[in-house]
Amino acid sequence: MSRVTIDPPKEGDVIVNVEEKIFPDHQAEPGEKAYVFMHTVPFEGSVGLVNMLTATRLQRKGFDLTFVLYGPGVLMASATRGFPSVGQEAFPGNLGFNRQLQTLMDEGATIYACRFAMAALYGMREDDVMPGVVPFSPLDVLDATIQAWRDKALVITTWTL
Repeated sequence: MSRVTIDPPKEGDVIVNVEEKIFPDHQAEPGEKAYVFMHTVPFEGSVGLVNMLTATRLQRKGFDLTFVLYGPGVLMASATRGFPSVGQEAFPGNLGFNRQLQTLMDEGATIYACRFAMAALYGMREDDVMPGVVPFSPLDVLDATIQAWRDKALVITTWTL
């Protein structure tokens, strides 16, 4: 039987079509809003980071961005992360959530973290979230959703456990 061999790809090789884009490069119209709701456990999968990167793209496309952390999502905004001390990266990407949230805030996003999840589930105080993250009532999760609907906003919602 004959054997077919090909050279394996090497660093710098392009193995898919990176030029083709199917959909138009949409930008926000003036005043358009986007809400991203995150109920996901940091470091337990890629969805948290992927949605933060998507939120960053929304922000850069001109949307007025609101980022809502509730349930385990509040852990993404922990200001006490690090090892052996706060702010030190124990492994590559250890502070990635904090960096991406800071980028969102630096670029104008509003970020909320649910007080119920912070205190009842994780024992976090309001002082334990990153500066600039706004603690809010658990009753505001539904009202933020209603507000997004009334604003005719683009909404991305992620639930993982």
